[in-house]
Amino acid sequence: MARIVLKIDVDTLRGTREGVPNLARMLERAGAQATFLFSLGPDHTGWAMRRVFKPGFLKKVSRTSVVEHYGIKTLLYGTLLPGPDIGRRAAAEMRAIRDAGFETGIHTWDHVYWQDNVRQRPREWTVRQMQQSHARFIEIFGAPPVTHGAAGWQMNDFAFEQIDTWGMAYASDGRGHGPYRPVLNGRALHHIQMPTTLPTLDEMLGVDDIDATTITAHVLKMTDGQDIDQVYTLHAELEGQRLAPAFAQLLDGWKAQGHRLVTMGEYYATLDLESLPSYPVTWGEIAGRAGDLIIQPG
Repeated sequence: MARIVLKIDVDTLRGTREGVPNLARMLERAGAQATFLFSLGPDHTGWAMRRVFKPGFLKKVSRTSVVEHYGIKTLLYGTLLPGPDIGRRAAAEMRAIRDAGFETGIHTWDHVYWQDNVRQRPREWTVRQMQQSHARFIEIFGAPPVTHGAAGWQMNDFAFEQIDTWGMAYASDGRGHGPYRPVLNGRALHHIQMPTTLPTLDEMLGVDDIDATTITAHVLKMTDGQDIDQVYTLHAELEGQRLAPAFAQLLDGWKAQGHRLVTMGEYYATLDLESLPSYPVTWGEIAGRAGDLIIQPG
């Protein structure tokens, strides 16, 4: 059967301290591999409430029980409470993931700040944000990161170029249907994008009467009998906490279907790089998620 790449976005301090260890235990029990992508700077989750007037945001909040998943304290970071420095306060939890044999990489420096601003920002702002996360990663792990997965699937041209500048061979910064080489202004970049191909749990919850008890069966139908490689993005704040039972069922279900659960690096090593298509960097909408994000054409 096919490979399913497990890409874990870690957005918050609570997700790093609680969700990440929970996920590691579930993965180890299932004999599965995964790539953990860390937010390395301040946790300003509370700033996300500024999106209240963004089309689709209130609908998504009402469907996915944001308060239950993130907790009141986390939702106050950056507003009534100062935003804690995740990389300073949870470095031990991050290193424990590396020491357990999982692949690690960069998610972002400041998750909400990046997600809400990067599309419109110039090169200097973009590089400064990315270099802060890069330097903090080296400080924590003692070696440079091998990959990157953008917060909220939000990027700009300068951010894609920075992936090449760092010499990363692969990243997962958008949504799509298969690996490809990104093209900017008619020029193909060196690194390979491996976009998220399956919908995320928070995009499906509350749609067509799907809830936490039925969502696993819904996802497994998408992969049952399929010999197509997939990239699945999960979140330490969701699958690592309140949706942990659903994720444990997914792991068991995927293994019963015969799929291999791998890291981004393991998946990249199987690709025939010469035969991969090239696509221009494009923006578009995804069902169940508010606003535009990076998508693969076609």
